[in-house]
Amino acid sequence: MAKVLGEIIIDIERCKGCELCVDACPEEVIAISDTINQKGYQYAITVNHDCTGCLNCALVCPDAVIKVYRKVVREPKATAKFQEVAN
Repeated sequence: MAKVLGEIIIDIERCKGCELCVDACPEEVIAISDTINQKGYQYAITVNHDCTGCLNCALVCPDAVIKVYRKVVREPKATAKFQEVAN
């Protein structure tokens, strides 16, 4: 079975810290930073690597400052083992 991993890239200088992405993330990957950007806003940051690439954060962002990249990791297929059957 394939597993989908996501990576979130946030343009922190354009983020206004509306927190819509925080609420939309089912994996709790995004939080609001304690620091401020050049515009004076606390911005969104990623806080862990549990992203599944669901795109919820990017879809709700009113300023389109979030990009989500997906990577599909396929597990190697099990090789069939044949047993000798005695007649």
